[in-house]
Amino acid sequence: MATTTVLQFMQKTADDTAIREQLEQLLGVGDGDISTEAALDPQETEALKGERAPVVAEFAAQHGYPFSVEELITVVDAFQKHQTGQLSDEEFGRVLGVSTERAVKQEGGLRRLTRYLSRTYLGLG
Repeated sequence: MATTTVLQFMQKTADDTAIREQLEQLLGVGDGDISTEAALDPQETEALKGERAPVVAEFAAQHGYPFSVEELITVVDAFQKHQTGQLSDEEFGRVLGVSTERAVKQEGGLRRLTRYLSRTYLGLG
């Protein structure tokens, strides 16, 4: 699923200084770390959902993370809506194409969901 690729690319911005710095230059705002809801600031969100989206998708593909502009916008929009409370944990998981019901019930809360997504889809943890 391509949203997984978007999430992997977003996580890479926390782990790889060179990619983070290049992304910061491409976006022209923020610090280039778009790895989590907390790290994704409003200016980065708007740039990723706006005219910079095609450039970011191309940049990600050059680094082994192919996804469409629409997929990038879907994920960034979901992060934004989840952060502001417009999406529940379950809705957030559905948009990203993951089943979070069990993880949320077992561990509860956003922090647990983030850990679950990181382990399951990003191989972290």
